[in-house]
Amino acid sequence: MNAVLLAVIVMLALALLRVHVVIALFVGALVGGLTGGLGLDGTMTAFQDGLSGGAMIALSYALLGAFATAVASSGLPELLAQSVIKKINNASHTQQQSVILWVKAGLITGILAMSIMSQNLIPVHIAFIPLIIPPLLTVCNRLHIDRRLLACVMTFGLVTTYMFLPVGFGAIFLNQILLGNINKAGLNTDGINIMQAMGIPALGMFIGLLIAIFISYRKPREYEDRPVADAQEVAVISKYKVTVAIIAIIVTFVIQIVMQAMETEANPLLVGALAGLMIFLATGAVSWKEADKVFTSGMRMMALIGFIMITAQGFAAVMTKTGAVEPLVAYVANLFNGNKPAAALAMLLVGLIVTMGIGSSFSTLPIITTIYVPLCMSLGFSTLATVAIIGTAGALGDAGSPASDSTLGPTSGLNADGQHDHIRDSVIPTFLHFNIPLLIAGWIAALVL
Repeated sequence: MNAVLLAVIVMLALALLRVHVVIALFVGALVGGLTGGLGLDGTMTAFQDGLSGGAMIALSYALLGAFATAVASSGLPELLAQSVIKKINNASHTQQQSVILWVKAGLITGILAMSIMSQNLIPVHIAFIPLIIPPLLTVCNRLHIDRRLLACVMTFGLVTTYMFLPVGFGAIFLNQILLGNINKAGLNTDGINIMQAMGIPALGMFIGLLIAIFISYRKPREYEDRPVADAQEVAVISKYKVTVAIIAIIVTFVIQIVMQAMETEANPLLVGALAGLMIFLATGAVSWKEADKVFTSGMRMMALIGFIMITAQGFAAVMTKTGAVEPLVAYVANLFNGNKPAAALAMLLVGLIVTMGIGSSFSTLPIITTIYVPLCMSLGFSTLATVAIIGTAGALGDAGSPASDSTLGPTSGLNADGQHDHIRDSVIPTFLHFNIPLLIAGWIAALVL
């Protein structure tokens, strides 16, 4: 069996059996490396070399966790949660059902809007989740909202936005990585409307979201009111600290926007989070005596994501080193030689397998583009269809991958009180509601564009 395919199957099977994702990734990498002929030394060397690629990501998320805890200690999220609960409590008995319905709709819409804006308008990616979600869990419990729905809402905003809108992270994914690599592979994309190419796949994601909201998770689900893990005592709401928190959030966001506009090589998330923390310390909103406790608690909250992202980089390095992706694509091409519908479906499935293992659409595209472009050209796909196939193949698997920050991010917020399982409540729901519609929509786009 192909080394990449076997490695991904082993990793996913272990994750579904409740083996920790870090261990599942490591064992999957070992199986893939040994099957791919690297040997134990070669596999471990490739894995260790890949780990360094995730170190900066892990540090950024650790500082973002510390920043999130500092904001929580100011009482700002608590103020937001109390205002929502107060609105429900003040409603009369006859009005309460109507108020609950509107608050529930507003809460879901607000989380969706924040997820979308986190990719472009305020490009902080998943950093908003540990800031906003944990304090709202009590409100969600009161409204009986199924957290699987919230996981789908956040993942939709995180993934669909960058794969459709060429702004912020979308500009990097669509213009720099997708079109850039296609051009390098020998296909001229001048004059291509990238939103037209990715419009049908994005529509598939939207249909999946509607199914999650109005069919799959519309029924109430009960949760216990538990304290958030590693949380400080309920924050005393202070106007001064709330004001400092708002200023720190604005400064953090502005720094990231400016640095992304300047296209600097420095990590915007890292610099922004550090600046926000310094504001809390400099103003005394977080005292120097409490700083160690507050920041350590926040870093611990995001540590799991950091470890998984580091391990995923090692897994990706082993998969690349085996060189097994190209034979997998070549086998698929020969199997469906001349049959455009079957070949398009096969290419999308390969993209799904690769991204499910690596956990990053941004990392998958450079791997598959050099192989897919000549294959699409030989099969007679139009330039627009080729862009749609490769773009969809790269995006497939980001939702639903145990190692993707698009599922890890929502879990970090929704499981703050220990009632949201990463695999069963984030990975499986997002896989079913987004990968299946995206696969179908991408296949249709390949045939009609």
